[in-house]
Amino acid sequence: MSLETPIAIRTLQRKLYRKAKQEPDFRFYLLYDKIYREDVLRHAYELAKANKGAPGVDGQTFEAIETEGLEKWMEGIRKDLRDKTYKPQPVRRVLIPKPGGGERPLGIPTIRDRTVQTAAKLVLEPIFEADLEPEAYGYRPKRSAHDAIQKVHKLLVEGYTDVVDADLSKYFDTIPHTELLKSVARRIVDRNVLHLIKMWLQAPVEERDENGKRHMTGGRSHRCGTPQGGIVSPMLANLYMNRFLKHWQITGKSKAFRAQVVTYADDFVILSRGHAAEALDWTRSVMTRLGLTLNEAKTSIKAARKESFHFLGYTFGPHRYKPDGHWYLGASPSKKSRQRIKQKVGGLLRPVNVGEWEAVRARLNQILRGWSAYFSYGSRATAYREVNNYVAERVRYFLRRRHKVQSRGTEHYGYQRIFGELKVLRLGPPPRIA
Repeated sequence: MSLETPIAIRTLQRKLYRKAKQEPDFRFYLLYDKIYREDVLRHAYELAKANKGAPGVDGQTFEAIETEGLEKWMEGIRKDLRDKTYKPQPVRRVLIPKPGGGERPLGIPTIRDRTVQTAAKLVLEPIFEADLEPEAYGYRPKRSAHDAIQKVHKLLVEGYTDVVDADLSKYFDTIPHTELLKSVARRIVDRNVLHLIKMWLQAPVEERDENGKRHMTGGRSHRCGTPQGGIVSPMLANLYMNRFLKHWQITGKSKAFRAQVVTYADDFVILSRGHAAEALDWTRSVMTRLGLTLNEAKTSIKAARKESFHFLGYTFGPHRYKPDGHWYLGASPSKKSRQRIKQKVGGLLRPVNVGEWEAVRARLNQILRGWSAYFSYGSRATAYREVNNYVAERVRYFLRRRHKVQSRGTEHYGYQRIFGELKVLRLGPPPRIA
C-alpha cells in the first residue's frame, strides 16, 4: 500500500508509540475519540479503497458509496461512532483454495466496517507495536517476510541447524476471546475501544449454501477466533502470539535451549543448537496453556545439515552447488511455490482466453514480476530456469493454437523470440552472449 500517511496522523502515531515504548506499564484511557477523528476516518477509507476487495453482506461497493455521496456516508459513520450507536454488520464468509489442498475460510466485512477497523488500527497499532518482540515479522510496519527468511538463513549458517518446523492448527480461528481481550486490556483501558474490538470478534458470520440460502453462525455465543480478512485480525493475532514470545524470553529459553524463534503471524520455526526436542516439548505445553494447538501432522524436527524444511514459501537446508558439487546451507523457492506459479501461468494461458495478446501478456508479466520479486533471495537460478521453460512452453502452445500454426511452433515461437520480440518477462539475469 503506497498511500502516504498524513502528517497529523503520523504525529499522533509517533506520540502513542513513544509513550508506550518509554512506559511499558502505561495504560491508555482516552483513544476512542481519535478513531472517529475526521482525518483518521478519511485516511482509513482511502486505505480500504486502495486495498480494493469484494463487497460485504450489504453488497455496497466503493463506486456506489461515492456516487451516492462520500461526505454524507463518512459523516454517518462519524455520528454513529460519536453517539456510540455503531454496530458492525455480519461478516460475509467465502472459502478460498489453500495451496496445499482444502479451503481456507475468509471473512469479508462491509466497507463501512473495514473503514472503522482501519481507523482503529491506525490508532492502536503503534501502541501494540511498542510491545512486540523482535522475533515477530508478520504484518508489522517496516518488516517483511524477506526479513524473516533472511534471519532464518543467517541462523542456519551460524550453526542453529536443529530445527522445530512448527505449524499451529487453525490459529486465527482458535484464539480465545477472553484471553485476547486481556492482552488488549493490558495496554488499552478505554472501555469504548474494548467494546469495539469485542463487537468485531463476536460479529455474526453469514454463509450461503449451494442454493444461495443464508445461514448465520457465530455472534455473541462465539468465544474464539478472529476472522481472516478482517483489518484488525492480523494486529490482534500478532498481539496474542506475542504472549508466546514474551514467555520464551522471560523464561530464558533462548539460553536454555541455545535457540532462537522466528515467527511470521502463525507460521514459526525454532532454530537451535542441539535442543530441538526440548524446545518442541516446551512449545507444545505453552501453546496448550494459551488455548492453542500444534498441528502434530505438520510439526516436525529437522536436522537442517542433512534434510530440508519449508518456511514462507522457501526451502531451507542442504543445497548442492552444481559447478563443483560442494554442499552448502541455502534457501531457494520451494517445490510448492514453483508449482503454484506454474498453475497461475497455466490458468491464464488457456485456449479459452480470447483476450488481446497485449492484455494477456501484461497480466502474465505482472504475475511473473510479483513472483520473482518475492523469490529474489537465495539460490534461485534453478527455479527461475524451470519457470522460464514452463512459461515458454505455455506461451508457445497458447499462440500456436490462436494462430493455427500446424507445426509444434518451435520455429515460430522459439525461446529467444518469446522473451525478446514478444516481450514476455524472463526471470533472472539476461543470458550471456558468446
